[in-house]
Amino acid sequence: MAGQGTPATALLTKRKIAHSTHPYDVSPDAPHYGALVAAALGVPPERVFKSLVAEVDGALTVAVVPVTGELDLKALAAAVGGKRAAMADRAVAERATGYVRGGISPLGQRRRLPTVLDSSALDHPTVYVSAGRRGLQLQLAPKDLVALTGAVTAPLSAR
Repeated sequence: MAGQGTPATALLTKRKIAHSTHPYDVSPDAPHYGALVAAALGVPPERVFKSLVAEVDGALTVAVVPVTGELDLKALAAAVGGKRAAMADRAVAERATGYVRGGISPLGQRRRLPTVLDSSALDHPTVYVSAGRRGLQLQLAPKDLVALTGAVTAPLSAR
């Protein structure tokens, strides 16, 4: 794993959580980026999740949703007991997490943000999330993702 270390992979290694890393080569500006990442990894797209940073009643919150769907902002707000949610400004999201767009991981963020994981993740033995760098995904059990992030699970994806 030389040269592939990120705060997310360091956290998993430190906590001795079973995981694997999977490099891929997809332009972050490509249309249908998530589906292309799933295809590059050779896994069903419903097992690949994207991390989106939103503001719920002014507080930053991470939503982890399948790349095959869109984030339902009303569902996200409801999941954390809020009233309104909107996508966070890109620069704000990057500053708060310490990661760049296309590489935001739900793990190892600069500031641990409240996290909501789409409940469909629990349907799979393992899921894929960003490892904290464009071109690198982590595979881990959804229960470990929930435990490490303190996430709540809720249906978040509007398909």
